[in-house]
Amino acid sequence: MDIKKMTPAWVKEFKAFALKGNVVDMAVGVIIGGAFGKIVTSLVGDIIMPLIASLTGGSKPFAEWSFSLNGQAVKYGAFLQTVFDFLIIALSVFFAIRALCKLRSKKAEEPAPAPEPAPTPEEILLLREIRDSLKK
Repeated sequence: MDIKKMTPAWVKEFKAFALKGNVVDMAVGVIIGGAFGKIVTSLVGDIIMPLIASLTGGSKPFAEWSFSLNGQAVKYGAFLQTVFDFLIIALSVFFAIRALCKLRSKKAEEPAPAPEPAPTPEEILLLREIRDSLKK
């Protein structure tokens, strides 16, 4: 029994899709983005929000700001912290893409170097020599 003949067509399509360079690049981007998200969450939660809490005179961390409504805690501080996380990540991505676009536009503006002329074949050189000697 040939296993290749038994494999469904979608398995071959998925294999071709998964091994494309763009998918691998995207996977690396997702992994790096996840790590970057953790860094931003720490920056916001451990540095920015305590500074804001101290400036506003709050004694408890920003993420713990909440109020009670019908016995349920509404944690608006945690929501605001998540909004700050998003804004910082969005700004970082914006500036990174902006820098990449500037680099690409500089590359596009640079003229390509002119190709070197191909060496003249020996037959042409001999014909020119014959022509020049006939003119004399």
